[in-house]
Amino acid sequence: MNQKTSSELEQCREDADRYRLLAEQSTDMISRHTPDQRWIYIDASPAVERVLGYTPEEIIGMSGYSQFHPEDADNLSKRDASVRYREGMYTNVYRYRHKKGHYIWLETTSRTIRDKKGKPIEIIGVSRDVTEREEAQRAMKRLARVVEASSDMIMFCNHQTRKLTYLNESAYHTLGMSKDTPVYFYLQELFTPDILETLVRDALEHAAIHGIWYGSIPMHLPKHLKRTAEVREVIAHRNRREDNQVDYYSIIGRDITLRRKAEEEAKRHQLELAHMSRLLSVGEMATGLAHEVNQPLAAILNYCHGAQRRLQTDPDNSVDTVSRAMSLIMQQAKRASEIIKRMRSFVHKTEYQCIKFPINDSCKEVAGFLHQEAGDHNITFEFDFARQNPMIEADKVQIEQVLLNLMRNAIEAYSDCKRDYRPVMISTRTTDSYIYISVQDLAKGITPDQLEKLFEPFYTSKSTGLGMGLSISRTIIETHGGQLWAESDGSAGTQFYLKLPLRD
Repeated sequence: MNQKTSSELEQCREDADRYRLLAEQSTDMISRHTPDQRWIYIDASPAVERVLGYTPEEIIGMSGYSQFHPEDADNLSKRDASVRYREGMYTNVYRYRHKKGHYIWLETTSRTIRDKKGKPIEIIGVSRDVTEREEAQRAMKRLARVVEASSDMIMFCNHQTRKLTYLNESAYHTLGMSKDTPVYFYLQELFTPDILETLVRDALEHAAIHGIWYGSIPMHLPKHLKRTAEVREVIAHRNRREDNQVDYYSIIGRDITLRRKAEEEAKRHQLELAHMSRLLSVGEMATGLAHEVNQPLAAILNYCHGAQRRLQTDPDNSVDTVSRAMSLIMQQAKRASEIIKRMRSFVHKTEYQCIKFPINDSCKEVAGFLHQEAGDHNITFEFDFARQNPMIEADKVQIEQVLLNLMRNAIEAYSDCKRDYRPVMISTRTTDSYIYISVQDLAKGITPDQLEKLFEPFYTSKSTGLGMGLSISRTIIETHGGQLWAESDGSAGTQFYLKLPLRD
């Protein structure tokens, strides 16, 4: 009986040594604590130094509770969401102070050891450092909150099925749906068939090859929503653990309804300003235009008087006299009609109309419109046009308005210049992508200070005028994707350059 007891004791010692060896070699920290609220360390495995920075000798007798982060100290008693219970063991995730003073995240599974009467004797805990895991999870949660709060539409799309597996709040709102009653969407439901087979397919392929695509693809939303949206970015996400193939796409879109409305409003304001500028230009040209219209009217009156006298002196040739007079009167009436038609066309308020037209012809038409004013100032127009008479795609009325402003500025530049030779030189030339138009005078030129302010609103060197012509002209040209600028040496004339894109 004594020999058997001795053998059992030996076996117990071997088991105890084996368990201690396992505890000492474990990468997890194994610790024993008093069962009171202070949770004092009774013992700790060597892993405590790797996890918390303390040696076992330093930590024994220390209050474990005092090292908890203040916000996590009562997790167990409050049964916080970070606490799990199963078969008598609690698992708690919390922040704990390291010896160096910073906090780390620990995951501890603990059990209370009790005597035969059920009284707590000690608490045994197995702890591991889960800082990297917790920070990654919290980063993902923060990212998810950012995605949900984003004003942009964010959607996840399956690579194979093209099914949208996730939509944020903004996407649901833009599509006219509620997140409380989710509806499953497929990519083909958000675009017209031609856009889907061209722009969308190209964007996905580009993202699959390069990782990301940027651009602008219009979305097709139900008409009753009265919204406009577009896709701005596509990101391809790969399955790194398996075959590195594209797993899904992040599609980022934007509701541009307000922006479109603002653009349309700005365009309306621009049209109003352009129309006002044309009216002001015609007002400034009123004397010349009246003189130009009076010429054919005076000629018509003279032909009428001449025909009347001929009929009185030679009634036998009345038919020939009237016929010849009518022919001359018709020519002058047609001339007057063309002048008025041209003026009405110029001042007529129109919506933006993008058409193709030959730029050389427009330059000649505008110069013809200014024929009388130029003649009154002894000015001649000289043309040096590109031979192919290039076609541009733009709003013809607005482009001709800019040309009129530039030509009238060139005419007025000679107003206080004593020169016998007074040309306004208009030239056009083309490159592969652009057409360049220049309007040049040989007057006194513009000083560097004036040149710097030339296109500012309300700046003018004239005694009359609002100083809006060049400002509006530059806005019109920039709206067409072009540029307008001026060059001058300050003494021998000024040259305005107008650059517009050629569209096929």
